[in-house]
Amino acid sequence: MKYKRSKTMSIQTENTTYTVDGKEFKGYLAWDDSSGEIRPGVLVFPEWWGLNDYIRRRTEQIAELGYVAMGVDMYGEGKTADNPDQAGSLMNAVLDDKQIVKARVEGAYDVLKSHSLSNPGRLGAIGYCFGGAMVLNMARMGIDLRAVVSFHGALDSFFTPAPGDVKAKVLVCHGAADEFIPQEAIEQFKSEMDAARADYEFIAYEGAYHGFSNTAATERGKQYNLPLAYNENADRDSWDAMKNMFEQNL
Repeated sequence: MKYKRSKTMSIQTENTTYTVDGKEFKGYLAWDDSSGEIRPGVLVFPEWWGLNDYIRRRTEQIAELGYVAMGVDMYGEGKTADNPDQAGSLMNAVLDDKQIVKARVEGAYDVLKSHSLSNPGRLGAIGYCFGGAMVLNMARMGIDLRAVVSFHGALDSFFTPAPGDVKAKVLVCHGAADEFIPQEAIEQFKSEMDAARADYEFIAYEGAYHGFSNTAATERGKQYNLPLAYNENADRDSWDAMKNMFEQNL
């Protein structure tokens, strides 16, 4: 039986520290404390900026939907970036070694799976930009997730799935005007998912640029001369698509 959201919701949050390969990581947990009922869990993976206030807010919003949610620290020690050079350096240090990717996503998964309020058989994951790549690769790795959602995420494959490997339902929410994701990458992703016989949906939002879900994207785009922009319609519609996905699968 699925967990039902309380009408008198009380969202609680806490930081959680865990270790992966001898390195300390600092996640962010959020849940509705008005009930002690077990419920599905959702991991929230950040943009290349790291686990910042934006990701904490998204984690809390997931908790408000009735899930126990965990914002994921992919860099260790809660590190975040406030400029593209720093963000790129932190992100590439992870992406340069797929075993680091695997260990860190599995480390976060294990923390959420073992949470006292989390149903270990009903887990999902969402991710933004860099985080979108993380959740798609979790699906490719065959990690036991029911559903994953990528918001304006990179589509690059670190783990090539064989037919049947992708157990999770996959939803990709993509900005049709995203200049960071070439058409070739989209075609390769779809071909890969088809070959793996994955259950996936790819939604492209017309006129939406990279970072369309983040209200800070437009300002950052101007500040750093990057093709980033917030898009209210794409933000709303992609969130609704995620909610429908989770209601059907978690």
